[in-house]
Amino acid sequence: MPSIKHIRNIGIIAHIDAGKTTLSERMLFYSRKIHRMGEVHDGAATMDYMPEEQERGITIMSACTTCQWGEDTINLIDTPGHVDFTIEVERSLRVLDGAVGVFCAVGGVEPQSETVWRQSEDFGVPKIAFINKIDRLGADFEAVLEAMRQRLQANAVAVTIPLGQGENFSAVLDLVNEQTLTFDQADQGQTMHRAPFTEQEAALAAPWRETLLEKLAEADDAFVDRYLEGAFTLTDVNAALRRATLARTLTPVFCGSALRNMGVQPVLDAVCSLLPSPVDVPAPVGRDAEGRDIVVEATPDAPAVALVFKVLLENGRKLAFLRMYAGRIHEGENLHNTASGKDDRLGRIYRPHADRREQLECAGAGEIVVVVGLRSARTGETYTARERQLSLESIDAYAPVITLALEPRNADESKILDEALARYTEEDPTLLARLDDDTGTRMVSGMGELHLDVLLERMKREYGISPRASNPQVVLRETVRKEAEAAAVFDKELGKERHQGSAALRVAPRARGTGNTVEVGDFLPQDAAEARKILPRVYLDAALEGVRDALQSGDLTGYPVEDVAVTLTAVDRQEGVTTIPGCRMAAGQALREALAAATPVVMEPVMRVEITAPEDFLGASITLFTTCGGKVEDMEDHGGRKTLRGTAPLRRLFGFSTSLRSATQGRTGLVMTFDRFDLP
Repeated sequence: MPSIKHIRNIGIIAHIDAGKTTLSERMLFYSRKIHRMGEVHDGAATMDYMPEEQERGITIMSACTTCQWGEDTINLIDTPGHVDFTIEVERSLRVLDGAVGVFCAVGGVEPQSETVWRQSEDFGVPKIAFINKIDRLGADFEAVLEAMRQRLQANAVAVTIPLGQGENFSAVLDLVNEQTLTFDQADQGQTMHRAPFTEQEAALAAPWRETLLEKLAEADDAFVDRYLEGAFTLTDVNAALRRATLARTLTPVFCGSALRNMGVQPVLDAVCSLLPSPVDVPAPVGRDAEGRDIVVEATPDAPAVALVFKVLLENGRKLAFLRMYAGRIHEGENLHNTASGKDDRLGRIYRPHADRREQLECAGAGEIVVVVGLRSARTGETYTARERQLSLESIDAYAPVITLALEPRNADESKILDEALARYTEEDPTLLARLDDDTGTRMVSGMGELHLDVLLERMKREYGISPRASNPQVVLRETVRKEAEAAAVFDKELGKERHQGSAALRVAPRARGTGNTVEVGDFLPQDAAEARKILPRVYLDAALEGVRDALQSGDLTGYPVEDVAVTLTAVDRQEGVTTIPGCRMAAGQALREALAAATPVVMEPVMRVEITAPEDFLGASITLFTTCGGKVEDMEDHGGRKTLRGTAPLRRLFGFSTSLRSATQGRTGLVMTFDRFDLP
């Protein structure tokens, strides 16, 4: 078991095609975890092990592996770059302590780069950056650095700079050690040579090094006095760089070409020297059964606390990916699921390496492992030792925006289809499957066309089925345009018991994207004891539950109702007559009547669209975009190309990417991300 101070839990994050997987492959090769490098374009990358990833040349499912660099153990997660699989990024960032952001030296800060960077900021993850593909025509290291500052609001500072760019890229200049780094291509870059700067290299590096020192002094109070006195050492610089990185006041930037095996070792060194161990980051806070906040210190001697950040079903076994936050776990012991209240017995414990695993006898605080035996495990749930029951913050899932109707081709396929959907929805919280009440059709919803395409491909490969799929349909929401009030009385026999309840409420529209609120009006005394005498809490809670349930299905489309304020104005109780189910049903009925009177309207998903096009094809791109109902909001020059940003309704964008490629000879880049639900 590695010492917790020598563990690094890091992720590789970036836009699609920035070179994340290629960088990961080199890191594994140089750390001798693998003995030959596979290339993404050959479909042979270690971390892209799914057939769908190999065929498409993209990462779909985050892959976890472990390698050794010096005395440090690096748990590495390679995350997807496509927006449809953003949940994989989200749940990875939730359990990581640091990250390496990868940027293309030509493309710069692309849309998904911006998205995942902001996700990492939300989780407070310290980062270093690697500007990749310096060897490509059009590479501009300085422009990417400036784009990071402008678009990401990152205090980015170069720690290494390229000697030459494009075809002239020949070496990496280390600004901290004032050395030139060259990489021996005879052994695929494994041998790195260090040499002092030549006079010319020193002149090139001098302004960059001075900027680095100035930014360090601004970001680190302990370094500023030594800097102003000119009495700092190399140790002082490295220590200040680490402190500023951990405090997220500065982002060190490295450069190279992963494909050409140049500049990767400095990144590995920086992961170990600059990014945090589990004891260097703020301890997570859990909540016990009484609602008290409990700090979970990263110590192996405490009772076990672990978070399930991913679930896979493989050959009939459930594999749970765990981040250990405290304590140790051993084969055969029982762990308590604080969400379900169930105890599960641990089977095997593994250290993951993409699709292969190394069996362990135990695992301790700070480690990332895969375990078998946690039958009730779901993504975002906490497992603890019996003597320490608390829940860590869960992992939020994203609302799907696109739906397919799936129809089995025969009766045999029907059962298999249900089995496949049950598995995939358990593995992926952004996939939702339901049975349409009217038609009996299976409806599956996801984050985009690619997300659902991959789902159908996996069904065919893993289960041998090809259900008929409808054309994609957008997921809708409902809201209201005005205020309305309603009251309802429920008085019916359910089963063998008669249930009665009475409730009144008011609904009103809220600002777009603010969600729903459900509140209790002032019909009860402010004194809690007096209020309970008039209406016991169980009846009030039942009415609130009835409202929340009714908000899940609007009358116009059956989709959930959003951006509505609901205020309970009355819940009447007659001693011996009113029942808890009666209150719940009455409140739900009152809400449906109020919504009907408040001018309900349908909202549809609106996508944020970013198109990057050469100047020659800008006009065609704009014309095509506006024809699809798009509104251009912003336009700028970006790396010698025009970038336009805007929004458009999702239902008008089906087939847009194909039309755009045809109209622009395939020379445009397109990224679509969900923005909001809004009125058409």
